[in-house]
Amino acid sequence: MHEATLTLPVKPPFRLDLTVWVLRRRAKNSIDTWDGNTYRRVFTIDGRPALAKVHQKTGDLVVKLKSSGTITYKRRTELEKLVRRTLGLDVNLEPFYKLTATDQTLESLTRQFVGVRPPRFPSIFETLVNAIACQQVSLNVGILLINRLADSFGKPIVDGEMTLHAFPEPQDIVVVDESSLKQLGFSYQKVRAISSLAYAIANNDVDLKALSAASNDQVMAVLQSLRGIGRWSAEYVLLRGLGRINVFPGDDIGGQNNLQRLLGLDMRPSYEELRRLTSKWNPYAGLIYFHLLLGKLREKELI
Repeated sequence: MHEATLTLPVKPPFRLDLTVWVLRRRAKNSIDTWDGNTYRRVFTIDGRPALAKVHQKTGDLVVKLKSSGTITYKRRTELEKLVRRTLGLDVNLEPFYKLTATDQTLESLTRQFVGVRPPRFPSIFETLVNAIACQQVSLNVGILLINRLADSFGKPIVDGEMTLHAFPEPQDIVVVDESSLKQLGFSYQKVRAISSLAYAIANNDVDLKALSAASNDQVMAVLQSLRGIGRWSAEYVLLRGLGRINVFPGDDIGGQNNLQRLLGLDMRPSYEELRRLTSKWNPYAGLIYFHLLLGKLREKELI
């Protein structure tokens, strides 16, 4: 195994633990792991896995890399970019805190979680598969399915007594028989959606990288043309895959419930009502979504 260490300066305020919990969402997430001090994730660069172990040291992040292949300058640079993007390290929160300081309800919420950054999944493919897995099931079940997918088909790295797996790439999925995916617990519809998505990407029938330069409306149109992707999944990708922090997924039941509690509403808001209520927080409605998620996790005593 080859190893290297990176030191990444981060503009304060920053909380690694809170940011990782926004990624994890549940304690049983085995892809984004957190032991109370160190965040671990296996990234894939040029088809090979590399483990990043991240911990916060005063104002900096120390990242220890471990890979079966040589950690060249190019590979090291790409891994640094992935870590920074995944943890939202380059997002400037000053305008957001200025906005929340003028709103008593928001100020009391954000004060609890100062330093959380908006994280992103490393790839749009992973974001889409997460969305598909979590459709019409509880988040606990969705994350269990994702864990099984990574454990079965993701590239492994051994770290001490732990074996961690990268999230599978499209090329890893296209060679898998659909019956094998169904055995993991995915419904037939979800198996077809994941398989067709992996095939389309692997065969260059869809270019997800081009979405980074597209408008929100353009992204929505492209994604909703894919099998199994509706409005909720597309907005989920905008926020968690492309980092569009102005997007609060309006069909997200958990988000609707959390917003209802925050504002003391008599009923859970509809999609249209939610968009109206959150419009005054633009362009940071997605950050409020993440803070509400953390509030629910704290209520469950997970953080």
